[in-house]
Amino acid sequence: MRNSGVRGVCLIAITYVYFLIFAQFAFLARLAECGIAGEHLNSIMAAMAAGGVLLSLLTPRVQLLSSSVLRLRLGLTVAGIAALLACLRLGEAEALLVAFLIGAGLGLLTVTLVSDLMRWIGDSNPLLKIALGTGVGYLLCNLPQLFTASATAQAITAAVLCGAGIFATTGETAPGKPIEISVVHSEIRFPHVLLCFTALVWLDSAAFYIIQHTEPLKAGTWQGSAHLWMNASLHFGGAMLGAVLLKRKGVGFVLCAAFLVLAAACLLLLDPQRALTASLFYPIGVSLYSVALVAYPSLLASPTHRGIVAGWLYAVAGWVGSALGIGMGKNLGHIPVAFVIAAGAAILLPPLLRMIKQHMRECLLVCGVLLLAFAIHRLFLSPPANARLSAVERGRRVYISEGCIHCHSQYVRPHTQDVEMWGPVMSLNEIHQQRPPLIGNRRQGPDLAEVGLRRSPLWLKAHLFDPAGISGNSIMPSYAFLFHDKRGDDLVAYLTSLHPTDGSQQFIQQRQWRLPQSSHDQANLAEGEVLFDHYCSNCHAPDGQARLHWKTAFLRLPPVLNSPREVLHLQDADLDSDSADQTARIIKFGIPGTDMAGHEYLGDREIASLSLWLSQNAAQSKPNP
Repeated sequence: MRNSGVRGVCLIAITYVYFLIFAQFAFLARLAECGIAGEHLNSIMAAMAAGGVLLSLLTPRVQLLSSSVLRLRLGLTVAGIAALLACLRLGEAEALLVAFLIGAGLGLLTVTLVSDLMRWIGDSNPLLKIALGTGVGYLLCNLPQLFTASATAQAITAAVLCGAGIFATTGETAPGKPIEISVVHSEIRFPHVLLCFTALVWLDSAAFYIIQHTEPLKAGTWQGSAHLWMNASLHFGGAMLGAVLLKRKGVGFVLCAAFLVLAAACLLLLDPQRALTASLFYPIGVSLYSVALVAYPSLLASPTHRGIVAGWLYAVAGWVGSALGIGMGKNLGHIPVAFVIAAGAAILLPPLLRMIKQHMRECLLVCGVLLLAFAIHRLFLSPPANARLSAVERGRRVYISEGCIHCHSQYVRPHTQDVEMWGPVMSLNEIHQQRPPLIGNRRQGPDLAEVGLRRSPLWLKAHLFDPAGISGNSIMPSYAFLFHDKRGDDLVAYLTSLHPTDGSQQFIQQRQWRLPQSSHDQANLAEGEVLFDHYCSNCHAPDGQARLHWKTAFLRLPPVLNSPREVLHLQDADLDSDSADQTARIIKFGIPGTDMAGHEYLGDREIASLSLWLSQNAAQSKPNP
């Protein structure tokens, strides 16, 4: 056992289990059981990070004990004692001390272990043994019996494993010999390595926190024995793959591969329905870089600088990167796509530039061919823009780009007043066929699902020019600038197309509508005059601005409503009911086939007052026989 490397495998696995299942998981659960949360929790986690950073940087510079074996045992002892203390009932002060001990123990343990790892893993197949230790550590963390155990049981397990680690360091050992492996001579430099690991740990910690605190994601990745066994298998397989890639391709390739896999998982986590797919990528990406995180300082750095390299790597990438990731997950609740792109640029750009430099002629040739193909496509093969999209399709793009969805819905809510005001309900199948659906989530203006039946193209155009003039006190801004080119006409074409039904059923319901008698009783003549000036005079007064501006464009010039002949013409439009109902119906729903729009948003009493004023005005205007 002494020369087989089993002790090294065990020590790596113990370190990972302690950090993952206790420091990042069980300790937080114990704090919650003790009622510690909020700002107090932030302070405690900061104390853990401070202990980890401090000991990671001090360990290679300050020789606390005479030998690395004693330092390793001290790190395990401190970590084990901290785990046992976490089982007690902790106050804020005690929790701060325990958190600092956890960080300090891990800082001393990790840096000491990788600085002298060759002592414990032997001379043969060191990468395989590092991968075994990493894979076994992650596998143990995902065992259902351990993962679902209570926080106290997990803390005790961590302490017992620290004791097993101390036992594993007993007996004679010999310092490891330097080993030449293919990745030693990689061109990647330490500052870039440090940046890459920091970005990867940041992504990993953010994804871990988001999964842990989002129930739909947690249910799709961690809950249930099947998920946990799958995670354990993927972690172990990813670790083994990491060893092979490190041996054959080098650390730079492994870091790039780990990022691509981990980035895919982070992007998939943006949609809870894709959590299962994300759970296939996440363990592999984490295990790939975790193997490199142990192998790089222990095998690739020179023996005299291993401690320094490990100290900076674990202080910055391990502790700072982890804290930044947790902060992102806590504050944002998701990993921004922009951050994933930035991390990708930091990790992938340097090797990409090296590849371009080494194969400059081939890259220039490929770029030239692509540019030539693009030019041929644009000049000879691409159809004109107008041939590709109809006016309605272009108008839909204008609708989206101008943010119309933020104020107007396209969804008539069933079994509500919406059906009477805006039109029939659209089926879910019709909504699903939209790309993208534009049902909206708020209304500062009317619903537009059936606006093509309720408003004429001229009304829509006039309203886009002067919303407040056409619709009273509308807060909608003017979009006259869209008509400087074809965008305005395209938007009108799209809005006119919004009538999934033929409207026949809606017209029948409108003809059957009657104003309640109670509203007639509450009608107020003075209020009706104010409403006419506010909503109607722009088209129905001789000097109305809309009437004068669009005079030649109306399908039929709006009548001046102080003329008895013209008022009587409107009253004759529907002979199956009295004039009061006819007028009220026109006010509410408009006149189909004309530019006369309805005022669906007015209340019954307001419609009754306006109808009363129009009828009184018409009666007063009639000539004496």
